Amino acid sequence: MSQNKSNTVSHHTEITYGQTAVTAKGPTTARQRYIILDALRGLALMGIALANFPEFALWTFLSDEARDAMSTASVDHVVRFLQYLLVDGKYYSIFSILFGIGFSIILSRHGTRLFLRRMMILVVIGFLHLMFIWSGDILLLYAIGGLLLSLFVRFSDRTLLWVAALLILVPVGMDAAAAIWQFDLAKPFYDAWWRQADAQGINEENFASWLRDADSYGQIFAFLIQGAYERVWEFVEGHRLPKVLGLFIIGYVIGRQRLYARLSELPLCRWLRWLWAPSLVGSILYAWSAVAGHPWGGVVHSLLYALSVIPMAICYILLLCLFYRWQRYRSVRVLRWLASPGRMALSCYISQSLIGVLLFYGLGKGWGTHLGLVYVELVALGVFIVQIIACHLWLRAFRFGPIEWVWRMLTYGKWFRMRT
Repeated sequence: MSQNKSNTVSHHTEITYGQTAVTAKGPTTARQRYIILDALRGLALMGIALANFPEFALWTFLSDEARDAMSTASVDHVVRFLQYLLVDGKYYSIFSILFGIGFSIILSRHGTRLFLRRMMILVVIGFLHLMFIWSGDILLLYAIGGLLLSLFVRFSDRTLLWVAALLILVPVGMDAAAAIWQFDLAKPFYDAWWRQADAQGINEENFASWLRDADSYGQIFAFLIQGAYERVWEFVEGHRLPKVLGLFIIGYVIGRQRLYARLSELPLCRWLRWLWAPSLVGSILYAWSAVAGHPWGGVVHSLLYALSVIPMAICYILLLCLFYRWQRYRSVRVLRWLASPGRMALSCYISQSLIGVLLFYGLGKGWGTHLGLVYVELVALGVFIVQIIACHLWLRAFRFGPIEWVWRMLTYGKWFRMRT
């Protein structure tokens, strides 16, 4: 009898959790949130940890000879291929689509002006994260992309989807043009990066070991200064802004149609059957191209990225939505655990950077360059599991994550009670 009562309460809570209404000016409350969006955000955070921790651990910066000298080298080759196959680009694509959905929700509740203020604050947060914690920051790019996203609010859905497709294919066209006419738009940024690195005393010989040996924040900051220049070069060289903006637009269309609220009506299985085989084949080719050093050239590699990474990310979304649709009639307990870090995504993202610094830099444990890729990824999974538990406990007592709380107050210009 008590078990049946528990299930009834859980199901009723889920229905309430999925309702949305236009309310007075203020952030989305727990009762207005959609658990599937938070769970997807939590899933994206896990993948982002798997993608970023090889850089925190400085494994990415090691030479091929240093990697091959590790005891885990044979396993690491397999893990590296699987990382390109299953992780690389997929989870930040999910996060980008969710960002666009979030824009549609804010726009429907509060209008463009509040979203623009929110993005300007994110510019500051991203800049501080980039300059003082980790050079691999993505928040600043998201903020700039978010400001540009506001230009598309009056377009029809059909036009938006065409624009998104063109933006996602821009890197292919840019790489093809660069190959034909022999130019490199990123070269000035590359040169500026290495001039700044040289000014800090950083070179190719000590690049991988600098942070591992850094026993003061001053040394870390010297690396972060040149790292900011490197990050700008990476964005330009990888054509990241059009990719991100295209994904934002796809998410905005999904949000405008409120597909996340109508999952029971959607042919999710049919969409997944259409996508999984071509995206898997494309991802295998993309992974092989990545580990083999782009043997078919940069243009083909960019095309494989566009045709495999983003469709695979959509497959992940469809799989979790199918699980949610099946699970909601029983219990949402599993998804609630995954949704907890999703409700505190900004705090979790920045805390992953802080944890990476403390584990792998000389100022902390100094594990950098000492762990093989397989161990690095196990550490990343362990960190995310700890975050799930910590976020679940935190949200029992508090309404927001700590950084989300400050971000919301600055956005809305008023005080919000932190305690539940």
